[in-house]
Amino acid sequence: MKIYYYPIILLIAGLLYSYWFGYTPVLVSVAYFVASIASYALYAKDKKAARRGAWRVQENTLHLTALLGGWPGALIAQQRLRHKTQKVSFRVVFAVTFLLNIGLLAWLHTAKASETLRYYSDNAGDWAVAQFGVNLGTAIVQELTAFHRPR
Repeated sequence: MKIYYYPIILLIAGLLYSYWFGYTPVLVSVAYFVASIASYALYAKDKKAARRGAWRVQENTLHLTALLGGWPGALIAQQRLRHKTQKVSFRVVFAVTFLLNIGLLAWLHTAKASETLRYYSDNAGDWAVAQFGVNLGTAIVQELTAFHRPR
């Protein structure tokens, strides 16, 4: 197994642990997954544009998607597409976005952040039901924002 997959495996294990023990709702894991797909797609688009000499995706956009949780997709794209692996300044900023994102995820496990996250998660589900009534969409919102209650 390639070494660049280790942080992703640790993230998946950490997200499973975090959900299972009631620290974060499943929405956090879904957000990482969606952001990673978006990030991979942007890297693929940029690689294609680089080959054609066309308009490129801005590096700030690539870094923003990594910061918002898309770093696993970005890391896979960098290695599989062999894109943005040589430019040292890009790699340094990418490492900083990775560390900031992991720091934010760790912060979500503090008492204050967990309390705040629970407050907004509970209110999101209640708000959806108040606005749209009980239906499949609001049921999905409630499930995504619910915290697992460990026994």
